[in-house]
Amino acid sequence: MEESIAEPKPLTILIADDSETDRLILTALVRRLGHVVFEAKNGQEAVQLFQDCDPDIVLLDALMPVMDGMEAARQIKILAGERMVPLIFLTSLSEAEELAKCLDAGGDDFLSKPYNRVILEAKINAFNRMRLMHRALSSQRDLIRERNEQLLQEQEIAKRVFDNVAHTGCLDAFNIRHHASPLALFNGDVLFAAPFPAGGMLVFIGDFTGHGLPAAIGAMPLAEIFYGMVTKGFKGADVLREFNQKLKQILPPGMFCCGGMIEADFKHNQLQVWNGGLPDGWLVRANGALELVPSRHLPLGILSSDRFDDSMDILPTEPGDRLLMLTDGFLESRNTEGRLFGDSGIQWALESRTVNQHPFDAVLEAVQNFSASAADTDDLTMCSVEMVDEVGISIIQDRTEPSPLPGPMEWHCEYEIRERTLGDFSPLPLLLHICMEVPGLRRKSGEIYTLLAELYSNALEHGVLELPSHWKQSADGFDQYYEERRRRLSRVEGHFIRFSLSHSMTPSGGRLRIVCEDSGSGFDFHNHSILESDLRPGKAGRYAGRGLLLLKRLAESVTFHQQGNQVEIIFDWEAAGNSSNPASSHRL
Repeated sequence: MEESIAEPKPLTILIADDSETDRLILTALVRRLGHVVFEAKNGQEAVQLFQDCDPDIVLLDALMPVMDGMEAARQIKILAGERMVPLIFLTSLSEAEELAKCLDAGGDDFLSKPYNRVILEAKINAFNRMRLMHRALSSQRDLIRERNEQLLQEQEIAKRVFDNVAHTGCLDAFNIRHHASPLALFNGDVLFAAPFPAGGMLVFIGDFTGHGLPAAIGAMPLAEIFYGMVTKGFKGADVLREFNQKLKQILPPGMFCCGGMIEADFKHNQLQVWNGGLPDGWLVRANGALELVPSRHLPLGILSSDRFDDSMDILPTEPGDRLLMLTDGFLESRNTEGRLFGDSGIQWALESRTVNQHPFDAVLEAVQNFSASAADTDDLTMCSVEMVDEVGISIIQDRTEPSPLPGPMEWHCEYEIRERTLGDFSPLPLLLHICMEVPGLRRKSGEIYTLLAELYSNALEHGVLELPSHWKQSADGFDQYYEERRRRLSRVEGHFIRFSLSHSMTPSGGRLRIVCEDSGSGFDFHNHSILESDLRPGKAGRYAGRGLLLLKRLAESVTFHQQGNQVEIIFDWEAAGNSSNPASSHRL
C-alpha cells in the first residue's frame, strides 16, 4: 500500500558528520522526533550506508575527511536515480559562494549549526512532504507510461487488423495514383479499390468526421462491405446503399462520412461518379481540358434508406482521361500566413501544370509547397483513376480467402426474375455467389461472372426489351439506346428471365451448365453465326456482336434452343495443376 503524504510514519535518516559531538547531538534530536538514525563519520561511510540502508533523508556535513560532503552528495544523488532523497547540508559556512557549491553538488537545503530542534523538525517534515509528493507523482507517471504503452500496443494491433480488412485491393494498379497521410496513427480518411469480376474497377474515397481511432472505426464495416460486394459483382450504386444503411445504424449523431464512388468501365469508356460531401472532383481530359465533377449528394450516414439517392453521374471518356478526387484536407491546408489552399489552389495547380506532368503530381506538389512549413490540420487523401484501353488492364487476383467450409459439388438450381424486378434488381451477384460455393471455382470468378452478365444483358436488352445493338455504335445512338432502355423497362409486364444452373464433377475438374431463357420473341439462330471478321459496324444481329463472341471464347460450347430465346452454355474448368484443356484457361 502506498505511503500517504500525511501519514506519520517514522523515517530512516542518515546523518554524516566527522564531529562526534555534533553527530551525537543531532542524532539525539532526530530520534526524539521518532525517526530511525544511521550514523557515518565521513563521506565515504555515508555513501556506503546509503547503499546499504536506503534512507529517506540525508543530513550531511559539508566538510569531512576521506571524502567531503560535496563529493558524497554527488555520489548519493547518482545512486538515488529518479527517487527523490532530500539532502540537507549541515554547515557553519556563511559565504554565499561556499553555500552555492553545496547546492551545485546536489544539496536541497541547509541546516546551520548550532541546531535548533524546531527548525530541524520543520525541515524534516517539509522535505518528507516533498518526498512523498514526488513519490506519488512518479507513481502516477509510471502508471500513465504503462497505460500509454498498453494503449499504443493495442492501437498497433488494431491498426494491423484494420489494414488487413481495409487492404489496398487494386490500388497498386498502374492506372491508379494515390496518396494518404493520416494526421494520427489511424486515418480518418479511407481509400478502397477492387476489380469487378468481369473487368473494370470500383474505387471509394471517404472522409469521416474527426481524426484517429474514432474516425477509423467506421471504416472497418465499410471495407468488409466494399470488398465483399465487389467480389460478388455488385455495382457502385448497390455498394453505396449498403454503406449508407450501415453507417446510419452504427454512427453516433453528428458523425458521418463524406465519400466519392468511382466506377470505371474500360470496355465502354465510361466513368460513373457519386460525390457526397467531398470537394468537387476534376476530370482531366487527355487533351488537357478540365471538367469539374461537382458534389451533388449529402454525406453517407445522414439520410435514411428511403431518402438516400444513389444515382451516379455518367461521364463518357477516352483512354488517357484522368479523374482526380480528394478529401477536404487538401483544401484546408494553410500556409504560414494562415491562408487556405482551397478550391482555387487545386484549379491553379491543374491549370499551371507542365505538359507532361501528371495531374496527381501537380496537385500534390502544389499543396506540399504551399504548406511546407505549416503543421497539418487534417488527414490528406487523394486518388487519380486513369481510363485505359480494356486490353491494357490485366486481371487482378481476388485477395479474399476461400471459405474453409466444404461446398456443394453436384447440384442444380433455377432462378427466375419477373416483370418489375427486371428493372430494379440484378441477379448476377446472387448467381455468382451460388457458383462460387464450389471448391476450386473461385479462381474462375471473372470468367463465370462474364458469362452470366453477357447472358443476362442479352436476354434483358435484346430479348425482353428488343433493343437493337447497332444503336450503340455512335455517341448519339448510345444515349438513345439507354434512354429507350429506361422507357421500355417501365412496361415489362408478363416478361421473365429464367436461369437454370447445374454443376457436376469431371475427372480433371468440373462442368458448369448454364441455361438462360427469356420471354422475348427470339431470333433466327439457324441462319446466324458470328466470326471475328463480323465485328464491324453494321454487322450486328439479335444476340450479336462482341457479347456472343465472348461467350464462345470462354465456354466449351454455346447452343441456342426454342426460338433462339434460350441459350445453353457449357463451361469446363480444371482443378489447380491441370492445364490440358485450353477451354478452361481463358483469361479476359
